Amino acid sequence: MAYDSRFGLWAQTPQQRAFVLQQMQDVILSLKRQTSAEAQRLFNGYIAGELSWQQLRQALDQTQATR
Repeated sequence: MAYDSRFGLWAQTPQQRAFVLQQMQDVILSLKRQTSAEAQRLFNGYIAGELSWQQLRQALDQTQATR
């Protein structure tokens, strides 16, 4: 597995990114309340490595701004 700097040292695998997401949801309560289908799609994209954390947050912010 090659190191991907988009995810940082502790979020290189899907399992690690799922753990990071869980930890961030525990700290940032507004993330835990994101239960829409779009938010879940974005979370899954982060875990799969399709989105970096920064891209995930930007997309969530855009989703919230359009509501």
